[in-house]
Amino acid sequence: MDDVRSVSRRSFMGGVAAAIGYLGLRPEHVFGQGRGAAPRGRLSTADYDLFAKLANNENPYGPPESVIKAMTDAMKYANRYGYPDGDIVQEIANHHKVKPENVLLGAGSGEILEVAGSAFLLGGKKVVGVDPTYASVYQHASGIKADAIRLPLLPDYTQNIPEMIKATKANYRDVGFVYLVNPNNPTGVIVPRQQVRQLLDALPEDVPVLIDEAYHHFVEHPEYETAEAYVREGRPVIIARTFSKIVGLAGMRLGYAIAPKPLIDRMRPFSVGSINALVKWGGVAALKDTAAQEKVKRLNADLRRKTVAELQALGYESIPSEANFFMLSIRRPVVPVIDEFRKRGVLVGRPFPPMLEHLRVSVGTADEMSRFMAAFKEIFAPARSTSAA
Repeated sequence: MDDVRSVSRRSFMGGVAAAIGYLGLRPEHVFGQGRGAAPRGRLSTADYDLFAKLANNENPYGPPESVIKAMTDAMKYANRYGYPDGDIVQEIANHHKVKPENVLLGAGSGEILEVAGSAFLLGGKKVVGVDPTYASVYQHASGIKADAIRLPLLPDYTQNIPEMIKATKANYRDVGFVYLVNPNNPTGVIVPRQQVRQLLDALPEDVPVLIDEAYHHFVEHPEYETAEAYVREGRPVIIARTFSKIVGLAGMRLGYAIAPKPLIDRMRPFSVGSINALVKWGGVAALKDTAAQEKVKRLNADLRRKTVAELQALGYESIPSEANFFMLSIRRPVVPVIDEFRKRGVLVGRPFPPMLEHLRVSVGTADEMSRFMAAFKEIFAPARSTSAA
């Protein structure tokens, strides 16, 4: 199994340490779902507001009016402990056609991923996944003295499902769960429904599969499908979802898992449950405001396609993305380029080893994308002139 790399705590953290050292990042900037390209040092509020923020895969428009109103109305519960919460768990259960016992709340999907790690990886178990992907699970595994089997992406940047199956079976007794981010972060590439089924059908029945669907709402690809039907079937699937992306509640911290009851029961003891009253009511409103989600999805897709086309016209290719970000091949080391964008008031994504000549760019507002393109043309002008010559 030459393509399989079992990553120890030292080797994993060593690669990340170089990026942290260069950029002056705190560890939480590296491992947040979208967080990662925070500028060196601390910014004042005024300085922060001046940047075009294309680093963290956020919704640049903020939460819709319906959600803001619900949270504002819930402020009257700010001084209470046993407050009404809008029946958020029941509302999520209704949304997915499952029971409340199949739902676990978290402070963003990040907490869900950590809770799953604690529940299924204690005792030195391994998580099987790809590299690069959203690395929080690997980092948490390292922190609890567990391990990771990380497989490289295929040449077309898709996840290698046959190798994931092979690696899991080869390490069956030691595997705590299989980890799939769909669409993947940082590439934005999906795992088609047929391959998700291939994975689930081929794995031993007692190996859970954790599927991070943080960017599910942005997908337009006809071969994509959420895995929630497998939860209703009772398959060993844990789906992580968040209100941080499409809804624009990244700063409020609300996410959840849906999974069969036995898996939720194993996870629940590791859950902190520190979710505030306001965001619970905001989450209930968000589930119902599908029109606002469709608007953000449409704006994101239009601006992503427009920006990618402009970059392609300049000779730079992007990995086809189904998310609210894209990954651009810049054909030079990415770390200095990140710094150059920052100097021009644009925050872009952090390095993603081993793809160190690719730049992840979140899709912002039309104005932010114009600022990105202006900065890009300045930074890459010498390379274009040389190429033309």
